[in-house]
Amino acid sequence: MTSYIVIALFAIGIAIGWLLRDKEKTRKGVDTAVTWSVYLLLFLLGISVGINKDIINNFSRIGYQAFWLTFGAVGGSVLMAWLVYHFFFKPKNRK
Repeated sequence: MTSYIVIALFAIGIAIGWLLRDKEKTRKGVDTAVTWSVYLLLFLLGISVGINKDIINNFSRIGYQAFWLTFGAVGGSVLMAWLVYHFFFKPKNRK
């Protein structure tokens, strides 16, 4: 049931975004709201990690694994972003 709610909210957001796509002031406001929402979610995630005794007690082991997962995710994202830019968005040299 929860996944349907997420998909429905995402679809509604796309529809509203499409309707407001030409409003620059609204776009800037949404960008600011998204940025602060991400900050808030990261803060709350930090609180939930700090409260969890299992995570704190095993932080050295979990931290090592988390480092490599993060390194792989960021490295893979950068590589894929570069590939997509290179093959789809890079301007062609015109002679």
